[in-house]
Amino acid sequence: MSTIKIVTDSTADIPNTLAEELGITVVPLNVIFSDEEVYEDGVTLTADRFYEYVKERNVIPSTSQPTPYQFEELYRSLSDEDTEIISIHLSSKLSGTYQAATIAKQALEMDSIHVIDSKRASYAIGIIVVEIAKYAKSGKSLEDCLSRLEELLNDTTVYFMVDTLEYLQKNGRIGKASALLGSMLKIKPILSLNEAGEVYSFEKARGQKKALNRILEVFDEQFGREPVHVGISHAVNEQYARDVLSLCQQRFNVQSDVITSIGAVIGAHVGPGTIAISITRAKNEVVE
Repeated sequence: MSTIKIVTDSTADIPNTLAEELGITVVPLNVIFSDEEVYEDGVTLTADRFYEYVKERNVIPSTSQPTPYQFEELYRSLSDEDTEIISIHLSSKLSGTYQAATIAKQALEMDSIHVIDSKRASYAIGIIVVEIAKYAKSGKSLEDCLSRLEELLNDTTVYFMVDTLEYLQKNGRIGKASALLGSMLKIKPILSLNEAGEVYSFEKARGQKKALNRILEVFDEQFGREPVHVGISHAVNEQYARDVLSLCQQRFNVQSDVITSIGAVIGAHVGPGTIAISITRAKNEVVE
């Protein structure tokens, strides 16, 4: 039986200890404050330090994806005659990371590399990657892993709330007038990702509490009491993340849960204070 290796990128926001435990290889994206100051997301710049930099300097950095060459080198290092690689990445509508990985696969001409556009971001990717890594670690076949991956791509939903609309406005997600009006009226947009992997405004609520209650209602309609995995990702908002997870545990049939920090790349686009809730259906046969 072939060995299955799992690759993702740093925007999946998987805690380092969990990635190491499951043997997940994480390719970092770049965070750019200036031509002379470029960091690797999660490697040379932690999430906490990133938000400190942003606060200290009052600047929103730019970001960039890994190069195809980086993926080529990684795929070569992971490959042998009995290895299959499943490489799951940030939505192609938000980054060129998936394209870079695809170019590397084509250059290597290796059918054993399977590059996947998750059409998601942050732990909405991570929750999928972790489940597939558990499948691989428990001895599931490539066919089983890819079949489960297809289910997860159909079953995983994420909603998120930002503390300020400034970051979305500066990154071109919403207009300046909308950002100003939303802030004045204390409107809390409930954001999500559509089937194409693009950010969109699902609904708007007056205040965070109402927005959270609406998100939980929507999840309840989708999953009911089915067994689920839950991930809460936050940008320097850990206590609220714990409060949100507690509500999810009370309301849903939670089989596993993770609280994780939103890293520098995603944080550059959503800003501090952001909370995201990712939920997917669980299957009982996986060894936890």
